Amino acid sequence: MTYITKPALHHPTLGLNKVGYTRRDYEGRVSTLCAGCGHDSISAAIIQACWELDIEPHRVAKLSGIGCSSKTPDYFLGASHGFNTVHGRMPSVLTGANLANRDLLYLGVSGDGDSASIGLGQFANAMRRGVRMAYIVENNGVYGLTKGQFSATADKGSKSKKGAVNNDSPIDLVGMALQLGATYVARGFSGDKEQLVPLIKGAIGHGGAAFIDVISPCVAFNNHSGSTKSYDYVREHNESVSRIDFIPRRSEITADYAEGDTIEVEQHDGTILKLRKLDSDYDPCNRYAALSYMNEHQERGEVVTGLLYLDPLALDLHASLNTSHKPLNALRERDLCPGNASLEKINASLR
Repeated sequence: MTYITKPALHHPTLGLNKVGYTRRDYEGRVSTLCAGCGHDSISAAIIQACWELDIEPHRVAKLSGIGCSSKTPDYFLGASHGFNTVHGRMPSVLTGANLANRDLLYLGVSGDGDSASIGLGQFANAMRRGVRMAYIVENNGVYGLTKGQFSATADKGSKSKKGAVNNDSPIDLVGMALQLGATYVARGFSGDKEQLVPLIKGAIGHGGAAFIDVISPCVAFNNHSGSTKSYDYVREHNESVSRIDFIPRRSEITADYAEGDTIEVEQHDGTILKLRKLDSDYDPCNRYAALSYMNEHQERGEVVTGLLYLDPLALDLHASLNTSHKPLNALRERDLCPGNASLEKINASLR
């Protein structure tokens, strides 16, 4: 399929967003993943989110590691910046790029094998440092490129396509993100675009480390009876804590929600996340309550989805390091080397 090129022509009736792009302008190459793969649905949700947010594609930097999930940035935002790193190293490369140019919007795409195994330490440090990014893990519980072995996120007791039982305890990346200090934590399902698109929009607009774990069934190796990451299992066991809408600043606030209580959470840049609570006891602004709620429902075999935690006053790595508001890659020599007098003043302040 890699030899097939998408036609450059657009239908004249395609709608334009506020920056003059059609939805097609946010697409990439033709996907080479298996037909029905949940990862393609996530790519479609990213495309929809960026189009609705009126983001100019060249303002986005998308980075990935290795695996089926890490191939997907080739399938969306073809006109954006892109970097495919080595296995598990996406967070550190993204951190370096973010420090060099804070003006770009950073989208990190990874998988359960890429982030929960070889890249676990990289994931942990990106979260605790508050690197401003939308970190999306496309979680299918298997190593799809190497024929379906269990990954570190596979639930204990789940069965492989061949009938083998997983006896290892799973790594819960959502729980880790909450404990490590991520300031926007959510879980989605690739088969629920209505929920996933606003979750991605909220993550992109967030001012700190935003993490979304997306259950994304592997149709080739992990979509059978006995799998806890299949389409049927997630649909039958999904416990949604909220339905959300993301409202860009200065845009008209419109939302179509079923009955239930609503809350509006304003983020640091003025954008608003509007949530409809499905559980009257759930508080998305309480980190430890979110962790407890998630663990409680996990014991029941339920997959909790929605916006699990949000800190509207999040700080990112640039705020922690007090870096220049001008991107580091735009600083000239006279800015970086202001002379001996300035160096002496800095040294004196440290004595």
